[in-house]
Amino acid sequence: MHAGSLGRYILQRLALAVPMVFILLTLLFLLLHAAPGDPVTATLGGRLPPEEIAARKEALGLNDPILVQYFRYIGGAVTGDFGNPITDPRSVTQIVLDTAPATIELAVAGMLVAVMLGVTVGALSGRLRDTPFDIGGRLFGILVYAAPVFWTGLLAQLFFSVHLGWLPSQQRSGGFDAPKDITGFYVLDSIITWDMAALSDVLAHLVLPAVTLGLLVGGIFIRLVRVNMLQTLRSDYVEAARARGLREHVVLFRHAFKTALIPIVTIMGLQFAMLLGNAVLTEKTFTWPGLAQALVNFIAARDYAAVQGIVTFIALMIVAVSLLIDILTGLIDPRVRY
Repeated sequence: MHAGSLGRYILQRLALAVPMVFILLTLLFLLLHAAPGDPVTATLGGRLPPEEIAARKEALGLNDPILVQYFRYIGGAVTGDFGNPITDPRSVTQIVLDTAPATIELAVAGMLVAVMLGVTVGALSGRLRDTPFDIGGRLFGILVYAAPVFWTGLLAQLFFSVHLGWLPSQQRSGGFDAPKDITGFYVLDSIITWDMAALSDVLAHLVLPAVTLGLLVGGIFIRLVRVNMLQTLRSDYVEAARARGLREHVVLFRHAFKTALIPIVTIMGLQFAMLLGNAVLTEKTFTWPGLAQALVNFIAARDYAAVQGIVTFIALMIVAVSLLIDILTGLIDPRVRY
């Protein structure tokens, strides 16, 4: 019964993801085609003769009827073909393969920082309610959530890189110790090749942008864990555990703490989308060569064909992460399956 309910829940989540992806792709297509004119003219108008612009429009299929373009876009997105840029000889798919590992690595590191910070400070604040630690923790959560991510990044660069000289302020590695490119994920590649010098260099470059990005979401987690910890500590089963004579740390960590963490998993999908949105500013601040940085460069070049492809990939990745979080929530909390 238990396995059947879980399987049915997973199938329901997968079935709901299909129309979600279809609606999302349709909205992206309509929004990026709502602007007047065409991408080739917007990008290269005034720099190429009209004959060359017309030839490029024909090559990109921009002269086809809008429905033909729409179904070609949907089919390409589903099969992993995100189109071709106007200002770059590589396909958008190749650009994604080249730059997405840097962004995913940064987002995952930022999420780890956010979870560790939010869970630790939030749980202790809930346990030590109305103490100086609780007041300081709540104030800290509000400050890191309200502070602009680029401003926090600039302050971190100024203090830890310029004044103290402890950490590098830009790029993914120093170059000389960069690991051999196997997966594109520098931390993973360093471990695979067992290159400890490269791993140390990569982690040193990752610290500041990951902490800057993680602080923002960490502020949300602090408040969420604190509130759920307070509610859990007042629940009947926690009082029953105390009445049975269990030690306080056992009650906290084996009963209250695990339940208080369930909402964290639930909203991680939404916060991952928030991380990717703020990765644009973080990558720009730290000159991080990721997907968000490439997106900013294509926007500056008014290459809307590349922008459409990259935004489509990001949207699909957010849907995939949200689906994974839904499945994890069903595994952790049986109540959501019914």
